[in-house]
Amino acid sequence: MERVCAYRDAMAVADREERARGSFERRAWGDAFAELSAAHRDGQLEVEDLERLAVSAYMVGRDDACEDAWIGAHHAWLRRGEAERAARCAFWQALGLFFRGDLAPAMGWVARGGRLLEDPRADCVEQAWLLMLKALPLLFDGNEDAASPSFLEAGEIAARFADPDATMFARLGRGYSLILQGRVAEGMALLDEVMVSVTADEVAPMLAGIAYCQVIALCQAVFDLRRAREWTEALTRWCDLQPDIVPFRGNCLVHRCEIFQLQGAWTDALESARRACEWLAGPPTWDALGSAYYQLAEIQRLRGELEEAEESYRRASLAGRDPEPGMSLLRMAQGRIDLAVSAIRRALDEAQDPIARSRLLPACVEVLLEADDIGSARAAADELAGIAAQLDAAYLNALAAEASGAVLLGEGDPRAALTTLRMAHRSWRDLDAPHQAARARLLIAVACRELGDGASAELEFEAARSALEELGAGPDLERLARLAGSPRPGGLSRRESEVLKLVAAGKTNRAIAAELFISEKTVARHVSNIFTKLGLSSRAEATAYAYKHGLAR
Repeated sequence: MERVCAYRDAMAVADREERARGSFERRAWGDAFAELSAAHRDGQLEVEDLERLAVSAYMVGRDDACEDAWIGAHHAWLRRGEAERAARCAFWQALGLFFRGDLAPAMGWVARGGRLLEDPRADCVEQAWLLMLKALPLLFDGNEDAASPSFLEAGEIAARFADPDATMFARLGRGYSLILQGRVAEGMALLDEVMVSVTADEVAPMLAGIAYCQVIALCQAVFDLRRAREWTEALTRWCDLQPDIVPFRGNCLVHRCEIFQLQGAWTDALESARRACEWLAGPPTWDALGSAYYQLAEIQRLRGELEEAEESYRRASLAGRDPEPGMSLLRMAQGRIDLAVSAIRRALDEAQDPIARSRLLPACVEVLLEADDIGSARAAADELAGIAAQLDAAYLNALAAEASGAVLLGEGDPRAALTTLRMAHRSWRDLDAPHQAARARLLIAVACRELGDGASAELEFEAARSALEELGAGPDLERLARLAGSPRPGGLSRRESEVLKLVAAGKTNRAIAAELFISEKTVARHVSNIFTKLGLSSRAEATAYAYKHGLAR
């Protein structure tokens, strides 16, 4: 009887292990994790199954179980005298920590794995992983020149051992390095090779998810929206085929939100952003949580939900994501222009590489124009145009054209502005970006009106209004209402008109500054500009002018 029971127990264990391996191969991660965890609790897992447990745990977001399994497999291989396999487990553990944002413990595991490969006879593919994992921190710190040779050498080792995982990751790191070096075309060609191996299901699932997220982020960083859309759609399909997957689903939703926002599908974008925040809030908390909150804030700001947007930007900041340039644009929408100017200038001062600066410069131009600092806005627009010419990406070219057209309007050259803005509008339409197209059309209307073509201006205003109403773009509709009103006399800016009204009300510069949330110095500059534009010499004359032209309260 005892033999029969033992036989049945052995058969049950074998059956459970077989089911677990089947679930793993089908990528039914929840089932695989449950079955492998049960076997592990009974002390019945082989070391290869411990590795499967680690992968399954990672894919369902159970970082604690993942870490325990990798450590267990690492020690099991050490007991067998398999130093290279033990090092590989250490490197997998490090990789998961890297992409969760835990740099220090990741480097500890890299060092441990490296010591196991110190034997000069250890010619193995794990040497490629050692090179790449040592180079990752350099890459993340922006030291791509130092990181690039390691990925190149790792790729040669991976090719010699015909290892698809290491080959893919070496190409990913090399492509990343080339893009940071400004060699965008070469870098994107390598990333295309990476995605061929990923979509052909040639690499481990954890690496596939990392590749999807990194490639999409790099495409968006260099404004290659066509590739970003294609790979986001592919990532969505990949996640949908694995319903239990956790670590990459949140990233997928963040990327989808960005695409939806550009395409004007703001309701879908809002839903994607909210779901991304829920997925990434954990436990564990993922390092993309800040980006999720930032995208949520962006949609809320565009829809005019300013209090909600401010809270979401705050959460993005707490999660490690700088809330610029969105926060500055929010401050501008709130009428707190001095706060917007100081914040966007600070962010721009901290941004060093051209790609990072190009993400801030369009908002910088908009904020500086609102602050009537035309000279600084011109400098920012020119810098953006230079970066756009260098990268030659359709999205960035459209941003640069719109910024330049807005500055030309501010400089009083509506004819040149009209040509540039029409080019921007065509680009936005080609990119299927209705919100940006409507904003460009709004500026086109202003240029037409300033050229004396009131009929065309009215048509452009109406077209912009229709598009913005369909989107639900509250702040932009308010801006349209201001711009579509009667031209302000004397060529005064909107802010100068507000200051003149308060001067006419008898308020001091200090009181005006408090009401408009700007500094006394800025008020004094506005008053000086008003006197110059209107040919006045005193506040009494300014008050009389305001009442005569209907500008007084």
